[in-house]
Amino acid sequence: MITARIQSIRRDHAFLKKTILLAGPVAIQGFLNNILNMIDSLMIGSLGETPIAAVGLANKVFFVFSLLCFGICSGSGVLSSQYWGTKDIKSMKKILGISLIFGVIGSFIIAIPSILAPQMVMRIFTPNQETIMIGASYLGIVAFSYPINAISQCYITILRSMNQVKIPVIISFLSLFVNAGINYVLIFGKFGMPQLGAPGAAIGTLVARSFECLAILAVLHIQRHALVGKITELFCLESRFVMRFIRTALPVIANEFMWGLGVTMYSLVYGRMGDNAVAAITITQTFEQLFSVVFQSISASTAVILGNELGAGRLHKAEEYAKNFMFMQVVLTIFVGSILYFMRWPIISLYNVTPTVGRYVALCFISFICYMPSKMFNYVNIVGVLRSGGDTISCLILDTTGVWCLGIPMAVLGGLILKAPIYIVYAMVLSEEIYKTIFGFLRYKKKKWLCNLVMQEE
Repeated sequence: MITARIQSIRRDHAFLKKTILLAGPVAIQGFLNNILNMIDSLMIGSLGETPIAAVGLANKVFFVFSLLCFGICSGSGVLSSQYWGTKDIKSMKKILGISLIFGVIGSFIIAIPSILAPQMVMRIFTPNQETIMIGASYLGIVAFSYPINAISQCYITILRSMNQVKIPVIISFLSLFVNAGINYVLIFGKFGMPQLGAPGAAIGTLVARSFECLAILAVLHIQRHALVGKITELFCLESRFVMRFIRTALPVIANEFMWGLGVTMYSLVYGRMGDNAVAAITITQTFEQLFSVVFQSISASTAVILGNELGAGRLHKAEEYAKNFMFMQVVLTIFVGSILYFMRWPIISLYNVTPTVGRYVALCFISFICYMPSKMFNYVNIVGVLRSGGDTISCLILDTTGVWCLGIPMAVLGGLILKAPIYIVYAMVLSEEIYKTIFGFLRYKKKKWLCNLVMQEE
C-alpha cells in the first residue's frame, strides 16, 4: 500500500510540479515570517527571562488577531480557489474586497484596546507588574501593525489561490532584513540611537509589516495584475454574493477565533505559573511554529490544489490528491520530528536562560515531538482537505470542542490544580490533538468535503 502510494505520486508529474511550485514558496514565506518573530524573541531574550515572558504574552494578542485574519483568509481562499478553477477573475475580485472589509474591521476591534489600554490587556495574561509594564510598552506600538498586516494577508491568500506565490515570498524576504536591522539598532541602541528594548522590537515589526504591505500593493499595480481593479469591482457587495461568502467563510472565521481564544486561555494558565514557565513555553512555541511551517505550507497547498480541482468538477482527482497529501504529511512528520529532537539543545543554547528553564524547554520539545503525528495530520486534514470543499461546520466543531472541552480543562487541571511543571501541562494540553485526529479522520472518510461549491450556487 505504501509502495503503491509512492508510485502513484511519482507518476503524477502534474501533481508533483503543482505541489512543489506552491508548497515550496509558501513554506519559505512561512519560514521567513517565523524567523521574523524569532529574531524578536532572540534579541529580546538576550535581555533576560522577564522581557521574553513579557513580549511572549503581548504577542498572544497578535496570535488572536492572526487567527481571526487566518479564518477570514481561509474562508476567502476556499471560494477563490474554486473560482480560479473556472478562471472567474471577476468573482475573485469580489472575494478579495469582502475579505479586506472583514479583515480590516476585525483588526481594528483587536488593535484599539491594545493601543488605548495596553496595560489592562496585559493584566489579562499575568499579575506580574514588571512583565505587564514591559509587555504594554511593546503591545501599544505593535498593535498599529494589525490592520496593515490584515491587508497584506488578504492579498497573499488570493494570490495563493491563483498559484502565484513568488511575489509575497520575495517581499517577505526583504521585510525580514528590514525588521532585523531596525531591531538591532533600536533594541540595543546602536549607531547613536536610544536603547529602547521591547519597544524597539515593536517599532521594527511595525515598519517591516508596513513595508511588506506597501510593496505588495506597489508590485501588483506596476504589473497591472488581474487583481488590480476599480473600487466598484472590489467592493461590489451584491447580497447574493455576500451571503455565499458568509455561508462559507463565517464558520471558518468562528472556528479560528474560538480556537485562538481557547488557546489564549492556555496563556492565562501559563502566566500564573511564573516567569520560568512562561519563558520556557514562549521559546518552545517559537520553534514549534517554525518547525510547523512545512505542514502549514502543505495544508495551504492542499486547500488550493483540491479547491482548484473541486471547482473544475474533477472530484475523483481531488480525492486522489487528498490521499497523496496525507501520505506526504506522515513522511515529513518523521523527518521534521527527528531534526527537532537532535537540535533541541543547540536551539536552547541560543537563549540566555537558566539551566532550569533550559531543561523545561527541552522537555516541552519532547512533548511536542510525541504529539507531532496527530497535530500535523490535523493541519492537513482540517485546514487543507475538509475546508477545500466547504465542510467548514465540521472543522468548527472539531477545533472548538477540542480546545474548550479538552485542552482548557487539561491546562487548568495541570497548571492550577495539580501545580505540575510546564512540560507536563503542555503535554496534557496537546492531548486534544488525539481527539481531533480520531474524529477528523472519520469525517474525512464520509467524503462530505468532496463538493463543488461554485456549481452548487449556480
